[in-house]
Amino acid sequence: MAPSAVESVPAAADIIVPKYAVHKGVYKELATNKLDKEAETSGKDGFQAAKYPHYLPTWNPEQKYPPLTPFEHVEHGKNADPSFPNLLPSGTQVTHLTPTIGTEVSGIQLTSLTSAGKDELALLVAQRKVVAFRGQDFADLPISEALDYGAYFGRHHIHPTSGSPEGYPEVHLVHRGAGDNSVDQFFANRTSSVAWHSDVSYEQQPPGTTFLYILDKPETGGDTLFVDAAEAYNRLSPLFRERLHGLKATHSGIEQVNASAARGGIKRREPVVNEHPIVRTHPATGEKAIYVNPQFTRDIVGLKKEESDAILKFLYDHLAYGADFQARVKWQEGTVVIWDNRVTQHSALIDWKNGQRRHLARITPQAERPFETLYEAAK
Repeated sequence: MAPSAVESVPAAADIIVPKYAVHKGVYKELATNKLDKEAETSGKDGFQAAKYPHYLPTWNPEQKYPPLTPFEHVEHGKNADPSFPNLLPSGTQVTHLTPTIGTEVSGIQLTSLTSAGKDELALLVAQRKVVAFRGQDFADLPISEALDYGAYFGRHHIHPTSGSPEGYPEVHLVHRGAGDNSVDQFFANRTSSVAWHSDVSYEQQPPGTTFLYILDKPETGGDTLFVDAAEAYNRLSPLFRERLHGLKATHSGIEQVNASAARGGIKRREPVVNEHPIVRTHPATGEKAIYVNPQFTRDIVGLKKEESDAILKFLYDHLAYGADFQARVKWQEGTVVIWDNRVTQHSALIDWKNGQRRHLARITPQAERPFETLYEAAK
């Protein structure tokens, strides 16, 4: 089996986006990188101005960064008290959305947590996969303080192509402006907006504990789906799990950068291709999870195309159809959603109407290089 490696690739302008990638929904966000400044800063055509104008996206072509280098990640969840005395003190309201994935918490402010509380946060998110904290003041922090908070959990990832607040490329923005009716254009050629993925899995050290917080939201719709990739692994037969162990798959950032170039967007770094194990182990919980996704995974190392495609399609379908190990998060004002990209996948839903604004900010600390532990047969 070929060794894992970071691989430099040609410039995006020299790459053609494969048609299969677009058909799979790999790059559904193909709108031009532009901002209706009047609508977003002053309001327009019945739409109010953005609540957080300092978080409006900018695309600075002068932002260029060298290739990412390895770093030693500290997994804070390994240090946490599993009874969560600092994170979930008496009086905190905790509601589990499903048996294995998804929890809602209210009655605690994330910004008040000590280091011990943040350690417990990392462990709770690893265990519950995605946790929605309601009534938070996180979005009201100065952006620099929000980044300081996120840095506790790992080195900040700077996205190669996305919009970011001016001067803060570490913040990845999810933004569809007021009056934007490109949703209608999107559904002219598509029947669904669901696109399961784990964020930037093509990096050598992809994200772990990840923060997404709401800035502006439509009246209804725009929810986010999450799937428990650890429970998906557990549902497989022992023989199939054993077959997956030892296999690696390639994850590519080429097409994402190429799609940005095709719409006149930016490229902060040259794209990379990396190999990761198909079965990944979480360092804090020891859980094993399926780690392939249709947006960034390309093939299984060492298998012929038809063999690779058949196994990947089965795994993609298994995750996508697993409604009994999925959770749906509904956004409310003041919500911060934290998930663990190592053991989940997610998909935003483009289902709201009337051109309402949807605006969120993501802080994306990187974690360890994916690894797997030996297969253990069921006893």
